[in-house]
Amino acid sequence: MDETEARWTADQVLGLAPDAASRTAGARLATRAPWSGAGASHDAVWGLCAGSGSRPYQTAVDLRGPAYACSCPSRKFPCKHALGLLLLWAGDEGAVAAGAVAPEWAEQWLAARREKAEAAATAPEEDEPAPGPSAADAARKRAERRAVRVEGGAAELEQRLTDLLRGGLAGAERAGYQQWDEMAARMVDAQAPGLASRVRTLGAAAAAGGDWPSRMLEETGLLHLLARGYLGRERLPRPLAETVRTRIGFTVDSAEVLAGPRIRGQWLVLAQYDTPDERLTTRRIWLHDTASGRFALLLSFGAAGRAPELTLPVGSVLDAELAYHPAAVPLRAVLGEVFATGTPDRTPPGTSVAAALDAYGTALADDPWLDAFPVVLADVVPLPGQDHWQVADATSAAAAPLTSPTPLWRLASISGGHPVTLFAEATPTGLHPLAAWPPQSPLPLPV
Repeated sequence: MDETEARWTADQVLGLAPDAASRTAGARLATRAPWSGAGASHDAVWGLCAGSGSRPYQTAVDLRGPAYACSCPSRKFPCKHALGLLLLWAGDEGAVAAGAVAPEWAEQWLAARREKAEAAATAPEEDEPAPGPSAADAARKRAERRAVRVEGGAAELEQRLTDLLRGGLAGAERAGYQQWDEMAARMVDAQAPGLASRVRTLGAAAAAGGDWPSRMLEETGLLHLLARGYLGRERLPRPLAETVRTRIGFTVDSAEVLAGPRIRGQWLVLAQYDTPDERLTTRRIWLHDTASGRFALLLSFGAAGRAPELTLPVGSVLDAELAYHPAAVPLRAVLGEVFATGTPDRTPPGTSVAAALDAYGTALADDPWLDAFPVVLADVVPLPGQDHWQVADATSAAAAPLTSPTPLWRLASISGGHPVTLFAEATPTGLHPLAAWPPQSPLPLPV
């Protein structure tokens, strides 16, 4: 089919609009003014449309579908830019270069579409008598479809972050939270809930006040690294690639984890606490095996307003098997068979503040998105300060800030000014204390 035969009418284009508002908005863009680099081949149309940002929106239409791609934040398909481009192509022959060569950004998308079409053409027809696909084949195909969607979301996010940094962080604050909520919704549509969560963190940083540019720049860097990591996951070491998948939002079934290697130990329950939000309650349970020095994090979830099912008494010792989720820094685990329970007979050995921070730094080198790293500190004294509490080594000058939503007077009362053993989560903003051992006591007390 040549270019003349492929050209559509305006009525055909407007018939693709998802609603009346899209038809009106698309018609406003059917002029030469906002468009640059517009071109068409026998099966595609593309162009750059000037918008409110510093960079034009990249819009392409595969005429064989039709299918649409646009870097704008709209959740409508086709969006107003795709409609405007098609209307321009249909009504103004000179505005769109016929027989042009697609630019790289459009050709990549079109090439992916062609590969899918070729794969579909070689697959057996649905009505052909053939053995039905196995559950494993169906799961594999679903995983492949999701991987493609996540790749698209990561690529779009990369473009958004580039626009953000080129336009300056001040523009991000002026734009308000709506743009982040919209971007997060796009990541949800791309089946990348981990990216969506970090995008919302960007919005919260912009609205938090204080030194928000530093926090936002840090979060932008981590988000960029995560998106790039997923797009280049084939080149990553296996443990790091698994970490990237987890941070993106891919999950592994507990039964699948338990089917892998298990580690048996005497697991001391260090701490247990819940984090609720409007959708669900997350319970975090930290375990520690003194013999191996391993930590393990058990996660349990409950619907909003309901407590998670898994509950382990703090201070108890489980003779049990655990299986770790694959990761660059293995921490999250699934509880397997429990053979016996008991109570501890001694305080777990701890480390110095300096050694704990070194261990946290090493873990961050392996997993930059690590939000909490477990540490047990020995012989430390909690001290209140003007801006924040801190914990100091009793035998050295090393100290680290403590972070907590409430004053840490309970911790101070457990210490009484004397050195204690402390379990805490190391975070980017400081140590989050969770349990402490009074002098000469083998049982931890929550703080």
